[in-house]
Amino acid sequence: MIKSNQLFQIITATLITLLLSGCSDPKLEPIKYGGSILAFGDSLTFGVGTAQANSYPAVLAELSGFNVINAGISGETTESGLKRLPLELDRTSPDLLILIEGGNDILQNKSEPTIKANLKKMIELAQSRDIPVVLIGVPQKRLFSDSAPLYQELAEDYQLVFDGALIGSLIRSPFLKSDHVHFNTQGYRKMAESIYELLSDNGAIL
Repeated sequence: MIKSNQLFQIITATLITLLLSGCSDPKLEPIKYGGSILAFGDSLTFGVGTAQANSYPAVLAELSGFNVINAGISGETTESGLKRLPLELDRTSPDLLILIEGGNDILQNKSEPTIKANLKKMIELAQSRDIPVVLIGVPQKRLFSDSAPLYQELAEDYQLVFDGALIGSLIRSPFLKSDHVHFNTQGYRKMAESIYELLSDNGAIL
């Protein structure tokens, strides 16, 4: 017969296990040797404000040793990105997609449901090809804002590896910026280092 203190210990251990399993972060499969990462987005991916050799995809390639494809187009909205993404996936067949889109939509005051719907389709498009997605949130058009809530919602809905604070924290650091929106060489390096750490922490880079 189980004593009351033993029963208490069993229940406590079970609850802790359930809580830990419910709070575990999504993990990524290690990228194979010679693999590639598709960095897809707008001017923050392209690297406006610095030389191409200092863009975040270039620095991430340097840090990781992987082929990181810079598929950033300055000024792109999620509507345009959704049309372009299938071609880029066909062209590159990446092992991982880093998605940073929506900044221009937010600056142009496009509706959040529209932004979310476009990003949702991009995520589903990649996942339908078994390409894992890492989502980086874009801040709202407010002082001291971290990413718009829609990014967190998408990350939760699709169980994505996600960073909702990175872009906002860099934007709030004037010495890391080339203008009010874009980063300088130091800013893009910080961006790449943070994304490298995110990928490492979640198992994509060993």
